Amino acid sequence: MWDDAFPSFLIGLREGLEAGLIVSILVATLVRAGAKSRLPQVWTGVLAAIALAMSFGAVLTFTAASLSATAQEAFGGTLSVIAVAFVTAMVFWMRRSARSLSGEIKEKVTGALAMGSGMLIVTSFLAVGREGLETALFLWTTARAAGESAGPMIGAGIGLVIAAGLCWGLYRRVLKINLTKFFTATGAVLIVIAAGVLGYGLRDLQEGGVLPGKAAFAFDLGQTIDPNAWYTTLVQGVFNLMPAMTWLQVVAYAGYLAIVMTLFVRGVRSAAAGTKAKAAPAPAPRPAEPAPVAESEPAAAAESESEPAAESEPESSPKTAPAPRKRPAWLLPVAVVAVPAVVAGGIVAFGKSKPAGAPTIAVSEKECGKGFTAPEPGRQTFQMQNTGDKTSEVYLVDPASNAVYGEIEGLAPGTTRDLVATIAGGSYAWRCVPTGGKAVTSAAVRVSGGGGAKAVVPVSEEDLAAPLRAYKEYVDRGLATLADQTQRLSDDLAGGDLDSARTDWLTAHRSYSSLGAAYGTFEDFDKKINGRADGLPDGVHDKDFSGFLRIEYGLWHGASADELTGPARQLHEDVLGLRKAFPTQDFDPGDLPLRTHEILENTLQFELTGDTDEGSGTNLATADANLTGTRELLDVLRPLISKRDPQLLATIGDDIDRLQKLLDGAHHDGTWTPVDKLDATTRQRLNGATGELLEHLAPVPDLLEIRKSA
Repeated sequence: MWDDAFPSFLIGLREGLEAGLIVSILVATLVRAGAKSRLPQVWTGVLAAIALAMSFGAVLTFTAASLSATAQEAFGGTLSVIAVAFVTAMVFWMRRSARSLSGEIKEKVTGALAMGSGMLIVTSFLAVGREGLETALFLWTTARAAGESAGPMIGAGIGLVIAAGLCWGLYRRVLKINLTKFFTATGAVLIVIAAGVLGYGLRDLQEGGVLPGKAAFAFDLGQTIDPNAWYTTLVQGVFNLMPAMTWLQVVAYAGYLAIVMTLFVRGVRSAAAGTKAKAAPAPAPRPAEPAPVAESEPAAAAESESEPAAESEPESSPKTAPAPRKRPAWLLPVAVVAVPAVVAGGIVAFGKSKPAGAPTIAVSEKECGKGFTAPEPGRQTFQMQNTGDKTSEVYLVDPASNAVYGEIEGLAPGTTRDLVATIAGGSYAWRCVPTGGKAVTSAAVRVSGGGGAKAVVPVSEEDLAAPLRAYKEYVDRGLATLADQTQRLSDDLAGGDLDSARTDWLTAHRSYSSLGAAYGTFEDFDKKINGRADGLPDGVHDKDFSGFLRIEYGLWHGASADELTGPARQLHEDVLGLRKAFPTQDFDPGDLPLRTHEILENTLQFELTGDTDEGSGTNLATADANLTGTRELLDVLRPLISKRDPQLLATIGDDIDRLQKLLDGAHHDGTWTPVDKLDATTRQRLNGATGELLEHLAPVPDLLEIRKSA
């Protein structure tokens, strides 16, 4: 929590001090002008600005909460980018205006005094309101990045309290600080923080589908650093740097930091040079920095100021007209707080309200879709209320084809949740599947008109039974081949033939790597056969380091055949054990669609980074085997995918061919180019082709998700 508090503390301190200085100067100017009776007008404007900022924060919070997950990502990413723009402008403005802030505010106050009380309220409102809106926006984005609001709110609160204390001390002439140096130092830190917010915002836009490249990772350190360690949490909370970042995030972060920090530092140096040039001809030394409220009087003097003459009543007044009825003093302050709050409440209420004519739809284990009438075409929000005693899955379906237009998983008894779906011409019904009960389907309604609505034909366990059988047969054949290959590897080492052992090691390892979709069912065998040294106390020299990677390390680091004979024999025994156990192991059919994406996700994370290379330089050979395994898995799932999205299969096929061609280009005369020997262009093309394939594979798990509505 506390690591998330620092960025908000800094923004609260800066913005609070900036707004506090403005208020201090306003108050000091009025006191010196003998217009203390106008101070309530200043505080009214300040109160209105605070109410507006809080209302703005409420609108951001509750409006985002009413959006779909994808829309929330896009909304949050857009506001993060806007917040970065505001913070950047604020940093440069304060660097430029810190010295002249007092004079500018006094000019505005003098003009406002001449134009009446309303103008003075507007002046103070505008002066403070901008800081409040910037603070609300930045706090919202940092809280969203942190995933919790307690830390950012506490940090901002501490910053605002300290800022208020500093402003009070400056007003009373207790404190004198060099504002130029203060805003320069905090500005530099805020630029670094803003770079992280920009990267986080762009990631949100990628997750929301606004920007491409969400699977094109520049790096992924999730396996090499502890994501829960204090230093990881601190860096993540303060700088918004994640263990895994896409190329767009990295380029934007580095580009923003390089450009904005360079301009900022250059501006600071120019301002410093200009100050020295102006100070040179001065006959006497002057303070390095004027106090921000140098014009204010001490407290005693301020209290003795008399009211302006224009405010007093002449003594010789022949006859006075009846005094106009005065409005209560509390009316205006209450109004300026109430109006933003009411407007914000209206936005939240109407923004989350259901469409006119769309009733609440009841869900229970006996009755599904009570109150459902034919909706209007277009994007509609349905309020689903579970009136039963069991948690239920809720689906909006086409009763003829069972295609799903929208769903809610795990609607608990007594709760209400929104289901958003696009309605077009066709037939619609509600299907409720209570936990441990039978599916209940509502009466169907028919909708006329409207454009096309995308629906997903649900998949059942029975639908996946045939692909699962076909894939298990593929794995069983692969394990039989692997057993022969590991026996040959063991014989090579037993006979002292290291050259043949290196060749046969690669053949066997590629066979195992092509079975990627089954890794989740191999249980402890996978760790024994293909486990990494990461996390072991002694690393590659640990007694528990075994399998393919242990033998690879020895073969390419000068180990003798005698040293490797034992690990090779153990590898063969483990493969035989896996082959015997596999037919009885539990293979979840729902894993098949998930593995279409996960196999190559691991390839991008481990093989194309060279992270799993123990000396052979054959990561691309493993990537090629992984691609073979993905192709085999897609083949068994092809009938189900083509029925739901035939165009997707064609796109995926083109992506696979493109990646295969790049991998073939790194394979010459039986040898593979090591990842670290690839030129920058080829490596970038490999990562890009894999990332693009992953983007197109991403819909497959959702497309073939097992749904109880089937």
